Amino acid sequence: MDADVVAGPPGPPWSRTAARDDRGVVTVGGVAVDALAGAHGTPLLVVDGDDLRARCRAFVAAFGPDAVVYASKAWCTTAVLQVVAEEGLLVDVASGGELATALAAGVDPARLVLHGNAKSAAELDRALEVGVGRIVVDAMEELELLDGLARARGVRAPVLLRITPGIDAHTHAYVRTGHDDAKFGFTLSLGLADAALARALDLDGLELRGVHAHVGSQVVDPDAFVANAEVLVDLLARWRAEHDLELDDLDLGGGMGVAYAAGDPEPDVAALGAAVRAAVADRAAAHGLPLPRVLVEPGRAIVGPSALTLYRTVAVKDLPGLSRWVAVDGGMGDNIRPALYGAAHAVTLAGRAPVGPAGPVMLVGKHCESGDVLATGAPLPGDVAAGDLVAVATTGAYTESMASNYNRLPRPAAVLVEDGTVRPILRRETEEDLLRRDVPLP
Repeated sequence: MDADVVAGPPGPPWSRTAARDDRGVVTVGGVAVDALAGAHGTPLLVVDGDDLRARCRAFVAAFGPDAVVYASKAWCTTAVLQVVAEEGLLVDVASGGELATALAAGVDPARLVLHGNAKSAAELDRALEVGVGRIVVDAMEELELLDGLARARGVRAPVLLRITPGIDAHTHAYVRTGHDDAKFGFTLSLGLADAALARALDLDGLELRGVHAHVGSQVVDPDAFVANAEVLVDLLARWRAEHDLELDDLDLGGGMGVAYAAGDPEPDVAALGAAVRAAVADRAAAHGLPLPRVLVEPGRAIVGPSALTLYRTVAVKDLPGLSRWVAVDGGMGDNIRPALYGAAHAVTLAGRAPVGPAGPVMLVGKHCESGDVLATGAPLPGDVAAGDLVAVATTGAYTESMASNYNRLPRPAAVLVEDGTVRPILRRETEEDLLRRDVPLP
């Protein structure tokens, strides 16, 4: 078959085991997607288990055991957390719901890190009750609240202070978190980090373990992570000099980027780990500091490329001289990223071999919004027709976790495929599910 016509796997941005069989059908983990769609319906999230595990192992190899914390906001479902925990990762949770999911997955609470810039008293108290290993504090009010809750339970809360380091990672404004004027953390340049430290040291219910800073999301430049490490080590050195205080944990956050299209840059995890660990070691040695425990929190870089979404085409609309529109049975309800961030995903005809050259089309969903566009200029062949299967790459991160029921559409199912074995990990929602929360008027 002509390579210019058959777009898509194998190779990035598709997952490791994604390929095409001798019919031209996309396969994942040795299973053809037409069989998956036939058994489980569409839209369908398909997770490549081999890819997911390999990415976990690459981060552990790069940063060391007990140094990698999976940022579960990327995709927080019981089965995904079970896999990452099996691979030795800690888990970061950012709400009571994510905490409940991690506990349901059997994750040791001591291996959980609780995040969030507006945690409720109930969320903090639950974290103390189950023994969460680290709580990242984001505001002065939270210090006071957590101290009271911990003293009421007769415990000391293990705390990391979230620092806003003043680093602009030059990513999308909505996912840039390290610059000074951000909603997260204690801004270093304004003296808020020092004020938070002073207050934390005065509160008997808190056990200060270290610092945390996160520079943004979808960051592909390793220099941003190195700069973050250097700023935080310098801060630890100054605090030791000023307060005779040595802190153990240096949490550099996550935000490592991934390839969404062929040729996109993606961090070399081994090189990133080596650069960050060397920067921390060199800076600590220069200050005469003991080497802190380095933690990183990848989410997208773990699960993002490990999944694709299958859709069934519903209609093809040709507008001569304008555009060709291909509508599918999902859309912004199961992948809001293109509409929210202008994100681009690779797309391919998945259920058969194409005929004729590929041409750019507008791949759109079924929601009642003009902005319900999954891909602009998608390379689908001239014979694409209603009933075809289309695959969208790199949908493991921030798709299911940000999915909605807009237009009262049920959310998709998901399966995990490994070595020819298919395991459901999310059941498809039903109309009964949609109505379950409704309270009719009497």
